[in-house]
Amino acid sequence: MVKQKTIKDSISLSGVGLHTGKDVHMTFKPAPINSGFSFIRIDLEGQPIIEADANYVVNTQRGTNLEKLGVKIQTPEHVLAALIGCDLDNVIIELNSSELPIMDGSAKYFVEALEKAGTIEQEAVRKYYIVKEVISFSDETTGSEILVMPSDEYQITTMVDFGTKVLGTQNASIKNISEFKSEIADSRTFSFLHELESLLENGLIQGGDLNNAIVYVDKEISEATMESLKLAFGKDKITVKPNGILDNLTLHYPNEAARHKLLDVIGDLALIGTRIKGKVIANKPGHFVNTQFAKKMAKIIKIEQRNYVPVLDLNQEPLMDIHKIMSILPHRPPFLFIDRIIEMSESHIIGMKNVTMNESFFIGHFPGAPVMPGVIIVEAMAQTGGILVLSTVPDPENYLTYFMKIDNVKFKHKVLPGDTLIFKCDLITPIRRGICHMQANAYANGKLVAEAELMAQIAKK
Repeated sequence: MVKQKTIKDSISLSGVGLHTGKDVHMTFKPAPINSGFSFIRIDLEGQPIIEADANYVVNTQRGTNLEKLGVKIQTPEHVLAALIGCDLDNVIIELNSSELPIMDGSAKYFVEALEKAGTIEQEAVRKYYIVKEVISFSDETTGSEILVMPSDEYQITTMVDFGTKVLGTQNASIKNISEFKSEIADSRTFSFLHELESLLENGLIQGGDLNNAIVYVDKEISEATMESLKLAFGKDKITVKPNGILDNLTLHYPNEAARHKLLDVIGDLALIGTRIKGKVIANKPGHFVNTQFAKKMAKIIKIEQRNYVPVLDLNQEPLMDIHKIMSILPHRPPFLFIDRIIEMSESHIIGMKNVTMNESFFIGHFPGAPVMPGVIIVEAMAQTGGILVLSTVPDPENYLTYFMKIDNVKFKHKVLPGDTLIFKCDLITPIRRGICHMQANAYANGKLVAEAELMAQIAKK
């Protein structure tokens, strides 16, 4: 099991916003478990927080743009790619502006800062979404398509073809995210001359220079355009290299454009909020198709998590039968509500109960219409979690378990005589000093019937 990670120390860096031209100061800070990546606008009253969430994407003109309650974050994709590429899970990014600094147009300087800050493991297990079938999104207008297929590792392949001789068709791939730092991080953003002309005419590229964007010359440069470029970039002279790129810049790789598109894909897909185990293939990717795919993935993951039902072979020999359970739990009939433990690890446990008409609570709940009380279902989930925490001590028979807190309890469906209840408890935080904080779910008939966030403590008799 891979633990979640954050940075060890805070670290700051400054730069200029590509489109606004404003000086930007940003600080990476450690963040608590399960918090993900979030941006804090320290220049605004109340220092509002904008989480790195695909649902906050409002447009993808000249980069990915987030907005929450009127507060904006512009072009976060390179920073998010660096965070994923550095194998981090929880980080706060403080900003004194809406736009993140462009630096040299890549993720290189962000990676260097994060490496300098150092990494620490946190006391929580990293969660993954394991891709089981092909999921795709396409944009008929542009012909762009992005899909993910099953794979044991997070892999990405990008293919770019802009139909121009100067750029041509390019591909880039990584087989493991660990390759990001050495193969992708220093790949810079790029633009075509015709796009640059439009941006300059509309005053939308105030922070650019020839050192933070590769400019592909896809048309003949007029004298007027040449003068505009000189003025915009503060140069006395501008020429075009034999490879069709404006001067004062040398490509890091022949396929740097495809590598930068791969960098953007990683950054935009970080907005899903869950690590992926699957192979992503992106054909002509762009921020629109990337973020639409991220929204689709986030929705699928949310639905599957809500509707998840453990797939178990109830005919197999259990990990613990009723005799083993009674040797660990202090509970006894008629207040013992688990029949078997099917599965257990350091961070989760799955138990089972057969509900019969002989249950004592059916006598009064309710005559003529037997329904298992919700409070008993919660108690059964807690007993399942109790076995997990009691299994961490050498003499569980000398301990009792006590509820400390119950939150976010929901009952979805009735549990009736004849149902088989499956309980799954996952640790929210590691067990510490006999305290177990867990997310507990109960399933029956292929459906989630109840859920709750529980906290219990074991204490010696």
